[in-house]
Amino acid sequence: MSATEVAHPGKVQLSDPSDFRPDYKDATAYRDFRYENVAPGIHKTYDDMHTYQTVAYVQDRMAHWLKFDHAEMSIMEVLDKLNDLVDASDPDIDLPNSYHAYQTAEGIRKHHPDKPWFQLTGLIHDIGKIMALWGEPQWSTVGDTFVVGCQFEDSIVFSDSTFGKNPDGSDPRYNTKYGMYQPNCGLENVLMSWGHDEYLYRVLRANKHSLPEEALYMIRFHSFYPYHSCGAYQHLTNEKDHKMFPWIKEFNKFDLYTKTDKVPDVDALKPYYQSLIDEYLPAKIKW
Repeated sequence: MSATEVAHPGKVQLSDPSDFRPDYKDATAYRDFRYENVAPGIHKTYDDMHTYQTVAYVQDRMAHWLKFDHAEMSIMEVLDKLNDLVDASDPDIDLPNSYHAYQTAEGIRKHHPDKPWFQLTGLIHDIGKIMALWGEPQWSTVGDTFVVGCQFEDSIVFSDSTFGKNPDGSDPRYNTKYGMYQPNCGLENVLMSWGHDEYLYRVLRANKHSLPEEALYMIRFHSFYPYHSCGAYQHLTNEKDHKMFPWIKEFNKFDLYTKTDKVPDVDALKPYYQSLIDEYLPAKIKW
């Protein structure tokens, strides 16, 4: 069964973000990218990303990675390997990425016990970061995403200081509001900066699974903060994007506000999440 054959899961009722974050941590403490409050490595990651992520670069990475000839592994095998990865762009947590996967999934499970596909989406949403363990630099794997091929939006993290060396910024094909796109062409028709979101989205499209379209949309755009948290790129969105938007907002609460230093009991949680994998993504995946 393909993703498009899954029945529409229904509308999500949005809640106050305070329901999702730890009691001891204020919402304003998350994603604090002020220069004086982030480690130099975080700014360096974004500086490299915004310098080198061009239309040509993304096309090159897609040609490299979308052959799906790097490995054939199960979801749990990839998830376990993320024990060896700490996201160099994240100001909120410095635990291995595998723990964040279970934190996100458990947050969703608590508030959406009737949506196992949503819980599984939380578990797997970052596993495209496996690229970093296969040689891809972190600036081409992690961090907030943006559209390439059109004007860089002011709401992109560190946009005031990091895009000056990007050649697309001086290319008349790409440096206008619409760039190489048509008005309201739909986000499914844009070229995103290369990273784990886009990679996993493309991997799932190329392999058999039964996750709904909502899951794929959340996976592809969960790091697209200029869009889902700042309202940018509305001139490129279409009706499908408007329909899907509440889902990405709902997902973001768990992706962001479940980040804590409390380590989940992975061994105790694994059997439940393996059962979800067996239901929705049972085979080995070509990466």
